[in-house]
Amino acid sequence: MNTTPPTIGGVTIDEICNLSGTPVYVYDADVIARNVRRLHAAFASIPARFMYAVKALSNTAILQLMKQLGTGLDTVSIQEVHRGLRAGFEPREILFTPNMIAFDEIREAVQLGIHINIDTISVLERFGHEFGNTVPVCIRINPHIMAGGNERISTGHIDSKFGISIHQMRHVLRVVASQGMHINGLHMHTGSDILDADVFLQGAEMLFEIAENFPDLEFVDFGSGFKVAYKPDDIATDIEDLAAKLSERVIMFNSGRERPVEVWFEPGKFLVSESGTLLARVNVLKQTTATVFAGVDTGLNHLIRPMLYNAYHHISNVSNPTGTPRVYTVVGYICETDTFGWDRKIAEIREGDILAFANAGAYGMTMASNYNSRLRPAEVLVYNGKASLIRRRETLDDVLSTEIEIDLAP
Repeated sequence: MNTTPPTIGGVTIDEICNLSGTPVYVYDADVIARNVRRLHAAFASIPARFMYAVKALSNTAILQLMKQLGTGLDTVSIQEVHRGLRAGFEPREILFTPNMIAFDEIREAVQLGIHINIDTISVLERFGHEFGNTVPVCIRINPHIMAGGNERISTGHIDSKFGISIHQMRHVLRVVASQGMHINGLHMHTGSDILDADVFLQGAEMLFEIAENFPDLEFVDFGSGFKVAYKPDDIATDIEDLAAKLSERVIMFNSGRERPVEVWFEPGKFLVSESGTLLARVNVLKQTTATVFAGVDTGLNHLIRPMLYNAYHHISNVSNPTGTPRVYTVVGYICETDTFGWDRKIAEIREGDILAFANAGAYGMTMASNYNSRLRPAEVLVYNGKASLIRRRETLDDVLSTEIEIDLAP
């Protein structure tokens, strides 16, 4: 029987929970570093740049780690831009790809010196009218490629709100010419959980064809969407196969150009998902006529992916890992049906045990809320074998701090 205490990055679960309490998000820096190095190695034959998607996990310590590992940042709001700058990134290391925002955010990003990516013709026209050729800009194309593991994370199809339709390129070219604009990049993102390298190759052919219209192009950005394994038997994107096939096409494209273009990617989930674990304590065991519920001290207010995307997260009992497996339905403490997993076979659960939700590094804490006036959890980073608190647990005073009392006396 294995009696070694369960660990994350070499630190025991008990030590982490004593530091932060539960629930808590825990991130293993070694896993993040390994994934960054894997991308750099796979695409070593071409001028590739990796812009970490901040929306996946935006804690400042994580951004500082990404800076140390040599990534840039992909941001989708001016607030994420400022997060990146505060974390030590240079403006030239940040790409701003907003959608449906007020033009003031774009204007502010220009003033900060950030790379701008525009996905609407009317916004492109306004940008050209205001800045002409004085500020380079990237154009986001919608390739009308249906890809992604869930309709809510598929962004390149014909009904998507993202990007300028590839069928509108003649209009785009007229806008660019009439305003004398400097186009320095072309961008596309088809969605998440993409397995087939041919999706990227199909998009590459489109972008390379469009690129012939822009002699000053500096980069083409393929977004990301690399699939990670959530279930034990899940299939993930074969990064090395994708890199080999796409790199061959990039080398061919660049061979005919006076100035080779860089190839950018925007990995988020791929870099941080596997690094993250959500630890939660079992509050209640409840048996009904049909089900044994294990109720934990977290809910959809902390990890909404299973409820929003029907996402699977492997759940294990780290307090009793050698216990006899039994079937449980793991649920949260929110006044909604916040079910993390139906009929899961898990080592026998006792009240007070700690359950670990795997692959919780991406779109976990960044999508957390104060629903039911619950407090958002702490975050811990395990780096070089040491666990450090990188976000303290919220208090009710934190939650109420922006509310303003008024006199309601009759």
